[in-house]
Amino acid sequence: MKPNASPAPSSQHHRPNDMNEQTGPLIAGVDEAGRGPLAGPVVVAAVILDPQRPIDGLNDSKKLSEAKRESLFPLILERARAHCIVVIEPEDIDRLNIFQATMTGMSRAVKGLSLTATEAWIDGNRLPKDLPCPGRAIVGGDALEPAISAASILAKVSRDRLMVAMETQHPGYGFAVHKGYPTPAHLAALERLGPCHQHRRSFAPVKRLLDQAKLF
Repeated sequence: MKPNASPAPSSQHHRPNDMNEQTGPLIAGVDEAGRGPLAGPVVVAAVILDPQRPIDGLNDSKKLSEAKRESLFPLILERARAHCIVVIEPEDIDRLNIFQATMTGMSRAVKGLSLTATEAWIDGNRLPKDLPCPGRAIVGGDALEPAISAASILAKVSRDRLMVAMETQHPGYGFAVHKGYPTPAHLAALERLGPCHQHRRSFAPVKRLLDQAKLF
């Protein structure tokens, strides 16, 4: 995965929408994947579902099997009225800190929707300061609100796919298995190989190794 060429701390993808009429409020569900890992991006998704095209089986992505998430992913892309996926790279996480990087991603995801959301429902207890619409923080929202569940699935599947691809670029760390989380296998590989450019240098285990390297 190559760093962005532009200074903007994200890349984003959204589906244009051909629906001209808005029927009722447009609620954007927003969630992230990848706050805790030592490596790789944090990915944020925003989704406006279509009540006329319900999707069975939506739930918190962490409660679904990988196979179930993968099967729901194309359904969400097909049936949602709008979606946007934002990728915040490790260097921007280090520059902003993980909280601010996540808030930035959430705001960008809502702004990147092809429809203007009436309200953004965000999983968690904090809201970005620069949302383009009113927001509501919902603790455990990824298991309570279908739009947030859909966003959590888009974010999780997108990030997992990026980490699997990263394994071929940086073999030996096991990114395809642990997805960058601080598992014993990942920590052992980090000690053995040292950090690569996809590691978050502001995170304690990575920072410790970098600080040790400066002593020699």
